[in-house]
Amino acid sequence: EGTYFPDNDRRSIHYPAYYTAVYLIPDIASTDPDTIFANNEISLRDIEIYGFDYDYTLAFYSKHLHTLIFNIARDILITQHRYPEGLREYEYIADFAVRGLHYDVQKALLMKIDAFHYIQLGTVYRGLNPVPDQEVIAMYEGSHVPLDIMSDFYGKSSQGHTMKQFMDIFSLPEMTLLSCVNDFFMRHNIDYEPVHLYKDVKEAIRDVHVKGIMYRAVEADIDKYICYGEESHAVLKKLSEHGKKMFLITNSPFDFVNRGMSYIVGKDWRDLFDIVIVQADKPSFFNDRRKPFRQVTDKGALLWDRIHKLEKGNIYKQGNLYEFLDLADLTLKHGWRTGAIIPELRKEIKIMNTEQYVHMTTWLQALTGLIEQMQVHPDPVSQAVVHEWIKEREAMKPQTKDIFNAQFGSLFRTYHNPTYFSRRLARFADIYMASISCLLDYDFKHTFFPRRSPLQHESTFWPQHLSLFLIIHLRQNYIV
Repeated sequence: EGTYFPDNDRRSIHYPAYYTAVYLIPDIASTDPDTIFANNEISLRDIEIYGFDYDYTLAFYSKHLHTLIFNIARDILITQHRYPEGLREYEYIADFAVRGLHYDVQKALLMKIDAFHYIQLGTVYRGLNPVPDQEVIAMYEGSHVPLDIMSDFYGKSSQGHTMKQFMDIFSLPEMTLLSCVNDFFMRHNIDYEPVHLYKDVKEAIRDVHVKGIMYRAVEADIDKYICYGEESHAVLKKLSEHGKKMFLITNSPFDFVNRGMSYIVGKDWRDLFDIVIVQADKPSFFNDRRKPFRQVTDKGALLWDRIHKLEKGNIYKQGNLYEFLDLADLTLKHGWRTGAIIPELRKEIKIMNTEQYVHMTTWLQALTGLIEQMQVHPDPVSQAVVHEWIKEREAMKPQTKDIFNAQFGSLFRTYHNPTYFSRRLARFADIYMASISCLLDYDFKHTFFPRRSPLQHESTFWPQHLSLFLIIHLRQNYIV
């Protein structure tokens, strides 16, 4: 029995000498973290107008911001919602949660769900502790979550359950706070209603933003909280030099945006944009026709005038997409193209480029291929081999999770399926990248092409880029 790995990398696989597997892992080119990835074909040649969000698109924040949000919301729970003083012992855990997780409001469970609505076992947490797989299966009568309880809207479920998905980066402190408060109540055997806890934490997090507490803190120490400003400035300057029109639509208030953009670009930042819209109330901005635009003065006062045209140099509040298309003095073509900024992408790609990850995932796929081919042989020896391979495959799967995040794994993938987050990303973003600075590496005539991934019925071969060869010999010999 034995297996061959190059560079003296050997791993023991226990199966009879009746089978021999030759497994080759050649050098695999690493992925550049600054690459722009395409879900849909798109040419920059056709793009004359660029629209931007502010938070985590033009303004990138340091790790201190999430700690700030967590601490303020925690203190609001104690001082305004009469939660126990003992909660102050909890600090923000930067590497606990990842984006895209679902929270079962009534069961108080935080978990990762894949694109097919299956819970990834091993990623279900009650408070700060994992829930055993068998308990999860018992609660959900399996690991599949029906579509009708996966609503993003609290209470909109025929069965009385609601799964809240946390999609944006600002939700990381909220998930961590939920987990910490649940942990406190359970450790101290305090009987509590999970629905009330969810609503209170949600309200506390909202107050951090709505009441301007976070905004004032960031403005007071902007060097501590905003980073990568020079990269955003370089992108905006490049777009302007190439004659591109630009607009900014953000949920943040004008004073906060003005302070940040002045820090990133300079006090003349508004000269770069044809239209600036603040406190847009996204996502309702895109589907609610009832909110008209209001003009905002430089001092933050709201004017009552009816808006007949969106003009450069003015600041507008609220509004909606339909009025924007009607009133903007821009040549807006039908069919918007969308780009997503995913800051976590850079870290995940660096992990994927490591030799450890490449060998681990390639061998995992090799095991899968071996199992798939050999399971059809009914003789006891073959089935014994398949059984051992299945055990090894199952033992390896948690390693592919833990290398990204010990609790929840990769933002983009469960053990083998795409995550629910990945599904939404593929559905709503034509291209995605780690930051807008990635645009600096591309000419504005560049066309992005998605990779042609074979459908399950189109090919029986492993993807060519893996350069994976499996040779199975039904003979007595083996390789040492």
